[in-house]
Amino acid sequence: MHAFVALLLSTIAAPVAALVTPDGTGRLPAMGWNSWNEYGCDISDDVFVAVADLLVSLGLRDLGYQYVNIDDCWSDKVNRRDNVTQRIIPDPIKFPQGISHVAEEVHSKGLKLGIYGDADLKYDNCNVPQEWVDVPYMYPDNGGTTEGVVPPNYDWSTSNSTKRYNHMRDALLAQSRTIQYSLCIWGHANVAAWGNETGHSWRMFSDIYPAWTGAYQWSLGLMPILNLAAFYANVSDFWGHSDWDMLEVGNGNLTYEENRSHFALWAALKSPLIIGTKLDTITQPVLEILSNKELIAFNQDPVYGAGVIPYKWDGVGNDTHPANYWTGSSIKGIHVFLLNTLDKATTITAKFSELPALKHKKPRGYLVHDMWTGKDLGIFRDSFSIRVKAHDTASLRITETNGGLTA
Repeated sequence: MHAFVALLLSTIAAPVAALVTPDGTGRLPAMGWNSWNEYGCDISDDVFVAVADLLVSLGLRDLGYQYVNIDDCWSDKVNRRDNVTQRIIPDPIKFPQGISHVAEEVHSKGLKLGIYGDADLKYDNCNVPQEWVDVPYMYPDNGGTTEGVVPPNYDWSTSNSTKRYNHMRDALLAQSRTIQYSLCIWGHANVAAWGNETGHSWRMFSDIYPAWTGAYQWSLGLMPILNLAAFYANVSDFWGHSDWDMLEVGNGNLTYEENRSHFALWAALKSPLIIGTKLDTITQPVLEILSNKELIAFNQDPVYGAGVIPYKWDGVGNDTHPANYWTGSSIKGIHVFLLNTLDKATTITAKFSELPALKHKKPRGYLVHDMWTGKDLGIFRDSFSIRVKAHDTASLRITETNGGLTA
């Protein structure tokens, strides 16, 4: 049993309070693996124990992937709760030795266990009782409701959604160990405005789907999600991160270049990096993408908490062609991510005078480094151009010519 560590509400640079843990849990985006994307409800204790072994043997644990997350369908739908303790009962077929057995196995490998639940009063995680539904009800794409727009100056921190998720926060605070709290709220109730006081990350908008564009049922492809992310890019910082859903790297019919873009941009946005592909059949190219140390280092930077922002909108800004020029900073330098949304290769140029971190500096040479290959590309004075394949993303780092930070 871990010693009790209290979670504290503390004010960070942003005017919103943050959920801070003395041991650092939740300060940086979570990294791990989740069952939903590839297993759905077809889960068992053996699945999670095997994944824990693979996270170790594939070297992913040592890169920071530490959470093994049990998603939906783990509980007993018939008996639901213990009549005496009122605790949710695990499915006796899927987890014959209980969740505690899986936790012990996962912990023994130097990993942590996560589990899915929802701020709901029924088994169906989307069926919120009417008395707990928000009016007005807000999705991040419409700013209002079928009943009308959100009232001026409406305080979403007083909403029913906030109250529901705060109940879970308080229950977690009462436990004898530190627990990272990720809100599965799909961007509802303007969670970006209050989520930092309630949890360490919060899901934004729809579920993800392994496609470059388009939608499937209630899920969105990569580009529609990235387009939404461009309008919320300045929200994430230490202790609180917008979660653009689990990684689909290695899933569906995503091309190699699309997988690269997906990982690079999710890492750059400081979204939690939660692997969602089967590890027992993972290919070497996919493993190499997920193992990119430089992109992981940007996501987990200990000094710069904010993610990238779009610094140039090249005549785009929709679900097919979202913002394609992004930049952010780390302890290693200034980073630029150049996304090619076109269906053919193209040359993309980053002008140093357009970068917020360099635009006020006198023109001089800068060293450009490729984060994918780990190689320096040369010294350039005014701009840098690179050929980018269809749907790929050039991930670059800019420093002084000697590799030091720009002064």
